Amino acid sequence: MDLKTLKRAVEQVSEEKGINPERVMEAIESSIAAAYKKEYEKKGEVIKAKLDSKTGELKFWQVKTVADETTVRMDTEETAAPEGDEPRSSTDGREPEEEKLPRFNSDRHMLLEDAKKIKKDVAVGDELEFPLESREEFGRIAAQAAKQVILQRLREAERDSIITEFKGREGEIISGLVQRFDRGNVFVDLGRATGVMLYNEAIPGEHYRIGERLKFYIATVQDDARMPGILLSRSHPQFVAKLFALEIPEIADASIEIKAIAREPGSRTKIAVASKVEGVDPVGSCVGQRGTRVMAVSNELGQEKIDIIEWSDDPARFIAAALSPAKVEEVEMLPDREVRAFIPNEQLSLAIGRGGQNVRLAAKLTGWKIDVRSRTNPDAPVEGGAAEGEAPAEEAGKSEE
Repeated sequence: MDLKTLKRAVEQVSEEKGINPERVMEAIESSIAAAYKKEYEKKGEVIKAKLDSKTGELKFWQVKTVADETTVRMDTEETAAPEGDEPRSSTDGREPEEEKLPRFNSDRHMLLEDAKKIKKDVAVGDELEFPLESREEFGRIAAQAAKQVILQRLREAERDSIITEFKGREGEIISGLVQRFDRGNVFVDLGRATGVMLYNEAIPGEHYRIGERLKFYIATVQDDARMPGILLSRSHPQFVAKLFALEIPEIADASIEIKAIAREPGSRTKIAVASKVEGVDPVGSCVGQRGTRVMAVSNELGQEKIDIIEWSDDPARFIAAALSPAKVEEVEMLPDREVRAFIPNEQLSLAIGRGGQNVRLAAKLTGWKIDVRSRTNPDAPVEGGAAEGEAPAEEAGKSEE
């Protein structure tokens, strides 16, 4: 075997796929073992191959697991099911009361008493290896089996490598190219990997084009092979927080903290900020000169409106600010995290917003139930003027720490 060529191939695959060279060698050895088994051994046997990287010599072993009556069942010939068959449910359609143990197979199991004749200190569950004759010639079918094994192992190793890399990047923003669409889901080329943005994680009303480069929020990374691995989002509230961190140095260096976010994707976002350094204006820094900073974020979100509000430890003051652009004359504190906000008549429509959106986002941002009332008629409820505070607003700044 040409070891230099093999070594170069292993290094090349390792570099291209981002896989540890040892995993590539394991895949090669597994494929050779599969070819050996296909060509020379029985279907039920477990074969192991080892390639000596110094001499190029191939060695093969049959592997048997030490078992006893607690780990395998000893079926008689009459009751034994054909090799590979799974335990079936009873004829009346009911499932077996308990899952049966695997049937003893002399090709892959060895009873404990027999194993102790070979190795005295062997225990149940240990594996014993028996050397096999070395082979280097394999037929076409065996070669195809080897190819399938190595491709499968390399895919698994590459997926593990990608999952490990992106697992540490959850909560970050990543740039990617829109690749294709499938049932409303958007598949995104991230370079080494492909991410998927499910239809409910897209910004409502936003249209995407194949080949378009966009920013996405890495919502979660799953290691379940049956599910998409890297789940992306553009509707997540933290997507806005991360965009601000990219555009505003004061947030990136923790001079300003994002305390809470309430968002209705594609329409409007309210974000509460606080300064951690004396003399730094949190709202002014986020807005930027002539609104350039907040405009950059808004443009990335498809012209989504963004209200930047100064955080306050005083609930009344914070709630009044959250109802901007309306001017609040008075905030009356009530039990059970409820408040009444009294607004001039001409400002009521601003305080409530279209479809109650402004008061609804203010309630989400503050975590308080807000009831907007007219200053001239304080006892009469206003249509669409009340919104539940659902829960204390998400403290987006924690993700920046």
